[in-house]
Amino acid sequence: MNAISDNQALIELEATHAPGLLGLLREDIDCVFKRDPAARNKWEVATTYPGIHALLIHRVSHALWRLHWRYAARFLSFLARMFTQIDIHPGAAIGRRFFIDHGCGVVIGETAEVGNDVTLYHGVTLGGVSWNPGKRHPTLQDGVVIGAGAKILGPITVGQGVRVGANSVVIQDVPEGMTVVGIPGRIVLPANQRRITQHGIDLDHHLMPDPVGKAIACMLDRIAQLEQRLGETTAPEREATGNDCNTCTDTCDPAHLGAGVKRTTH
Repeated sequence: MNAISDNQALIELEATHAPGLLGLLREDIDCVFKRDPAARNKWEVATTYPGIHALLIHRVSHALWRLHWRYAARFLSFLARMFTQIDIHPGAAIGRRFFIDHGCGVVIGETAEVGNDVTLYHGVTLGGVSWNPGKRHPTLQDGVVIGAGAKILGPITVGQGVRVGANSVVIQDVPEGMTVVGIPGRIVLPANQRRITQHGIDLDHHLMPDPVGKAIACMLDRIAQLEQRLGETTAPEREATGNDCNTCTDTCDPAHLGAGVKRTTH
């Protein structure tokens, strides 16, 4: 809880010393060119990128929220959601140079905290898992990249520089510099094995290891080794039944038996 409070204090301190609304807007537009190769010029980004529009309106609604003009803040965020398909609660604390790519279906809850230089793709949810008041949404530290469709749930902390694979569901704290994939999310790739761009951001969130596939491949390799050790012991049984296994009715390609079991498909 102290770490979360400290992070929120840092975000608020940064906001206090941040440039004005127009200065923040310039930063938000400039950061797009580092993360989206489709961006061609500032006018296009400012007028056609819903993530920029949603973030600009959120900065205004968040200021109203902090002034306890709660209905005005909620109504403004409602209008933003209507036109951008991005739902950001006015109570959420968002840092500088935040980029939402495409944006459709992004949801950010009331007590979520987002650091600087964070990137979200479409369909991301920073959601809660409790109806109790208080901190119930995640904290994303600086430089986090969240792949399309991922769900970050609960009052957890996603450390600095973490990237989360598309459609992952993260429900536990993630140390900084890690890569997370799967449901529930599993840490699979440390920072020293990642390819970082010249801007210090790793956007290859589609190049993820598959721990489940790796485990299955290991099991198939082990099966192949066992079959080699058994040798001809199981050959008569296969010849009598015409099948290579007892779990399905298909006949496997003989060329795939033995050492080639890893490539066998039914």
